[in-house]
Amino acid sequence: MLCAIVLLLVSACTSSPPTVSTPPPATAPGQPKPYRVYGTWYKPLSDAQGFSQQGVASWYGRKFHGRKTSSGEVYNMYAMTAAHKTLPLGTWVRVRRLDTDREVVVRVNDRGPFVHGRIIDLSYSAAKELAIVGPGTARVEIVALGQRRETASGDAYIPMDYYSGAFTFQVGAFANRDNAERLRTRLQQRFTNAHVTPYDRGDAVFYRVRVGRCDDLASAEEYERSLANSGYPDAFIVAE
Repeated sequence: MLCAIVLLLVSACTSSPPTVSTPPPATAPGQPKPYRVYGTWYKPLSDAQGFSQQGVASWYGRKFHGRKTSSGEVYNMYAMTAAHKTLPLGTWVRVRRLDTDREVVVRVNDRGPFVHGRIIDLSYSAAKELAIVGPGTARVEIVALGQRRETASGDAYIPMDYYSGAFTFQVGAFANRDNAERLRTRLQQRFTNAHVTPYDRGDAVFYRVRVGRCDDLASAEEYERSLANSGYPDAFIVAE
């Protein structure tokens, strides 16, 4: 988006990408530099520790598939990634849709969305998990889970210590507990840690069926793929 910024902007905007500029060095070496888009300056955070935010999430897909992101990576609409205006690139965040309590974990690898009132732009796959593809937007809460760490082999993205060992997978949610228990029974024949978790939304109680346990995001993503290949394509990662 910062590299191919013809986003879902209002029709009054021109069709050519905006000029993105940076001011003279005003930060310590190694610190993220401020940048400007459509006349507004943004200052990326140097640390995501303790960051949380509520607002509107949107998504971007095929139009940007294969283009470079602000991190230099090629955008893959099927990966679990997102764009944020100020979080450090490489930060893992949990995104929870406020009206349904569905959650996904994504990695910030791009800048945006540069549309008033929106706080995060999700990849197609992340938006699909939250059922945002149809409506286009939804109110969410985002919580930073991890940070970038340089290693001898390059950048490694890991969850913060206090989230280690707390990844599980939601396979379904039901208003009727009997339906939830039936799914749990089927799951426990093939997967570990199948359980039902009640959630009181205020106006109704839902029974969330979850399975598995992983202590790092790489293993969690692999487990999520195994669930999809086993007939549960709507299963998604939950950071507990």
